[in-house]
Amino acid sequence: MKKRIAALVTAGVLALSMLTGCGSKQESWKVTCPWAPSGVAAMVSQKAAAKSPDYSDNKITLVAEAVKGDAATVNTWVSSTKANDKELVFAGEGLFAITETLDPAKLQFSYDDFEFVENLYSSVFVLSADSSLNLKNLDDLEAYVKAGNPVSVAVNGATGSEAFLAAALFGSMGAGDQLKLTPYQSAAEAAQAVAKGETNFAVSHQSQILETYQQGGVDVVCAFDDKAIENGPFVGVEGVGSKGYPFFRNRCFVMARKGTDAAKVAELKELYDKILADQEMVEWLNDTMLLEVDTMTEDDVKAHIENVKSIVEQYKDIVAG
Repeated sequence: MKKRIAALVTAGVLALSMLTGCGSKQESWKVTCPWAPSGVAAMVSQKAAAKSPDYSDNKITLVAEAVKGDAATVNTWVSSTKANDKELVFAGEGLFAITETLDPAKLQFSYDDFEFVENLYSSVFVLSADSSLNLKNLDDLEAYVKAGNPVSVAVNGATGSEAFLAAALFGSMGAGDQLKLTPYQSAAEAAQAVAKGETNFAVSHQSQILETYQQGGVDVVCAFDDKAIENGPFVGVEGVGSKGYPFFRNRCFVMARKGTDAAKVAELKELYDKILADQEMVEWLNDTMLLEVDTMTEDDVKAHIENVKSIVEQYKDIVAG
């Protein structure tokens, strides 16, 4: 009799747990990174996804997916997803400002096709120079340009963010006519090119130039920000904005499909905000990736896109010819 009662109790507990499981609202949201599968955004997305169970109360799990693509990938995503699908995608100023200005026919979408969730990170690009040039700061760079010296800059892609930052800086210094942009297939290749003597300069993420810098092949002359770098190996490097030169940060927006329930978008934003406030995440972003946590409002996002658009409009003749 006791065994029968015990069996009934056990069966009841199992049934209850199964019912509880059936009533669970846990959701798996796929997060597509439509850029280099081994790039900065993909790595940060994977880290955030790994952290998601710690902060979602078992309600949401983020699953990171990285694919090689760009505009075409996002075109496909927009055409194949609907409001409230468990899908998120990354987009940034490269699509919303650069491609939209230079080649709008590539985009079968607009910003209005998305609901903004959060900005995943903020990257401050830097300008590195061949160490033989002995350029240590913006004053040295201005003198170098004023003397009419050659200006060749390695960048990631012919019309990427790095190309426009280089064009804006050297164009503002009056060196637009003598500027030669040399595009590479990846940001890492562009960062290494200057140390190999293939170019005088390179624009890159801080993390991508770090090893070359530590080996003594390059000097980091300035940062594309409004102030000096405050943390990491390049602390103290001047921001071009401090001298009035145009700039923008590289940002990575997490987007849901337009029409997704506002409460769900808010829940996803709260989850990302908790992940980005995690101390281990902050330290990993700062120390390993040399990136910053930079949560934004939708107004911040729109202002960022408009700033980049204005720079693209002003310097597109230098970049695109």
